[in-house]
Amino acid sequence: MVRVKICGIRTLEAALAAVDAGADALGFVFAPSPRRIEPGEAARIIERLPPFISTVGVFVDAPRQQAQEIAETCRLGLLQFHGEEPPAYCRGWRLPVVKGFRVRDNSVLEQVARYDVAACLLDAYVPGQAGGTGQSFNWELARQAGSGHYIILAGGITPDNVEQAVSQARPYAIDVSSGVETGGVKDPVKIAALLRTVRRLNHELDY
Repeated sequence: MVRVKICGIRTLEAALAAVDAGADALGFVFAPSPRRIEPGEAARIIERLPPFISTVGVFVDAPRQQAQEIAETCRLGLLQFHGEEPPAYCRGWRLPVVKGFRVRDNSVLEQVARYDVAACLLDAYVPGQAGGTGQSFNWELARQAGSGHYIILAGGITPDNVEQAVSQARPYAIDVSSGVETGGVKDPVKIAALLRTVRRLNHELDY
């Protein structure tokens, strides 16, 4: 079964639209980004969410104490590190860790193998940007990386291509941000369309 994380949540309305559509997880970006949210605002949204929804804090090369304080303030469920954090940084946290990688080529397979984390997220490499670019990469690499880790597929996934992405990469989960936005704002219609396709694929695909 493919799980779905809707990332870059900035409003309660967007969070509830994703939950109502069937999203498994919501991502809150605490790194420099057009989708960055203040920890206090994220905490207010999270306390209004129904149970059994995973909340993920996204950080990029954050000081360890800062990330820990934000996690506690917001009562996050998982931590996602999307910068150049080494394997040692990703160990010893109280919460499960997802490590993000920006994929240039098949060298990402060697990088993933160095990390002992709950899951690895593969996103497209775009110079100067940590994520949320809307660009995709060779999804076959995600399928290869999945032999040793739970793989979360990100980068350029939209309601129009999610079927191709899931069928080709066979990921544990997908992570979508710009692909369900209109004018930089989360679009409930696009979120619902993407989740409908994923639900159908979960019935049809055998893995």
